[in-house]
Amino acid sequence: MMIFNRFPTAVGVLLAIVVALNFSMPTAVYGQSAQAPATDPTNAGKAVFSRANCVGCHKWHGNGGGGYGGDALSLRKTEMTRDQIIETVGCGRPGTGMPFFMRGAYDEVKCHDMNRQDAGAQMPPEGGTFLRPKDIEAVADYVIAHIKGAGEPTYAECLTFFSSTSRVCDVYKTEPQNPDRATANTGKDQ
Repeated sequence: MMIFNRFPTAVGVLLAIVVALNFSMPTAVYGQSAQAPATDPTNAGKAVFSRANCVGCHKWHGNGGGGYGGDALSLRKTEMTRDQIIETVGCGRPGTGMPFFMRGAYDEVKCHDMNRQDAGAQMPPEGGTFLRPKDIEAVADYVIAHIKGAGEPTYAECLTFFSSTSRVCDVYKTEPQNPDRATANTGKDQ
């Protein structure tokens, strides 16, 4: 009979521990989530920007320049709206090296009010991969949030893009000018 008397006590203690843990766990979880940095909702667009090789022509910073698709326009200086960016990514730009990334562009879907026959020699090249509509929207949101109107690329932006220290970013480091060097470089004495 003594064994049965101990059993309810042990069960009671175990139950008290489980209840205590249940009440303390949400507090710990809420505390951790409050301290964790919020994820950037445009990270998906950044991933698409890299995966679809937008960086091949527009570069990581979106400032454009020469690439194997030609001289890409600067997304930092673009005046395009979100909808125009979506159309351009999906349909490309006729008569330029900007490829289309939407499956069925110019065939099942008219682009820039044209089909493949209308585009003729102005038909943009096909992108290396097709993107889903939500991916095209995500890359447009990324461009709007992080590239359009951002001015010249900075070291901090480079580190953020590559998510670590990257030798690619070294060209964006600014060195403080040594006053003696400045004088020597100009040939003037102070």
